[in-house]
Amino acid sequence: MTSEQISTLFSLMLEYTIPTLKIFGYTLLYSIPLGMVVALLKMCKFKPISWLTNIYILIMRGTPLLLQLIVAQYSVPYILKSDICPDFLRSLLEGVDIRSESYIFNMMLFAFILNYAAYFAEIFRGGIESIPKGQYEAAGALGFGKVQTFFRIILPQVAERVLPASSNEVITLIKDTSLASAIPYMEIMYIAKKQVPTYASLLPLFMAGLFYFAFASLLTVLLSLVEKSFSHSWKRGMKKFARGIFRRGNA
Repeated sequence: MTSEQISTLFSLMLEYTIPTLKIFGYTLLYSIPLGMVVALLKMCKFKPISWLTNIYILIMRGTPLLLQLIVAQYSVPYILKSDICPDFLRSLLEGVDIRSESYIFNMMLFAFILNYAAYFAEIFRGGIESIPKGQYEAAGALGFGKVQTFFRIILPQVAERVLPASSNEVITLIKDTSLASAIPYMEIMYIAKKQVPTYASLLPLFMAGLFYFAFASLLTVLLSLVEKSFSHSWKRGMKKFARGIFRRGNA
């Protein structure tokens, strides 16, 4: 390939980084809070809720994300063809244009969010359950309510403990966006695969790999800085909390 062709290919891939980053950004925006909700539902003492939540997590973590993306893409047409589809759902889905770009993006995003929410839920659950019960009692002794205790004392500690595992999921997500090319959704990997026969070269795939490597490296540096900053802030907060318990005990 000539330098001009490489420059053209680079510009083309740079243009399609926006769709890739849209998948990444929207998935994080919705899957993290949903993951926290799912974690709390799994810890619910009402068994039917915790059982259903366990089944959801088991399915999402036990099947490939690629399979989930394909099922999400074809779900609406097959639901409409089903004889057991309720009338209200059929009337709601009949207006959906399954050939539109917005449909492909929304269904793809739906699959990404549900998948990553399940992984974040397990990370958050482990973080919450790792907090010693004595901290709840100490917070109560200081006059904190349950909501105050969770958001001002427990949640910051959970966030500090789950940051490393969550960072790994975030880095994995930027690479998993390449699976959207199977839908197909026009992002970096899709464009790279389309250019291989055009140029009769594997260079487009190597260039796509460099884009993902650059994104992953940048995220690694940023998340490392966030972890260090959060760790310092959390330690200052815990020292303040400990001083409050000490003063309360001496009062």
